[in-house]
Amino acid sequence: MAESKYESKISSAPYSAEQIYRVISNLQNIDRVKDLIPKDKIQEMEVEPDRIRIKTDGLAQKISIVVVERLENDTVKFGIEGIPMDANFWIQLKEVAPNDTRIKLTLKADIPMMFKMMIGGKLQTGLDQASEMMAKFPYGNWQ
Repeated sequence: MAESKYESKISSAPYSAEQIYRVISNLQNIDRVKDLIPKDKIQEMEVEPDRIRIKTDGLAQKISIVVVERLENDTVKFGIEGIPMDANFWIQLKEVAPNDTRIKLTLKADIPMMFKMMIGGKLQTGLDQASEMMAKFPYGNWQ
């Protein structure tokens, strides 16, 4: 297996890095938006400040997304457990002006070459879409 790295395009959010970081660094904030997740995609979800456990169709076991590192107002790094490969991802913030923060997502995973050819484009598209979605999120409404 070879480590693969995917980076999203950089999206601009009209909030400070502090406002965005405050929301993304606490996974319990997922509870506030879990109704937006299609019910047919997630069978079970347990949420803690540093961990989300998810059971989805097609997976025999729960996977966990775990916060492994936080750099205040800059980066939140996550590990992924319960999948048959090493993987992690992180969200980077760069405030370029007041209320103008750039968001970039990066994924690193040990993906077998055969699967890389099948899912590489989908991973890239998913990261780009997630970056765009995160930039549109109303962080200013959350305290």
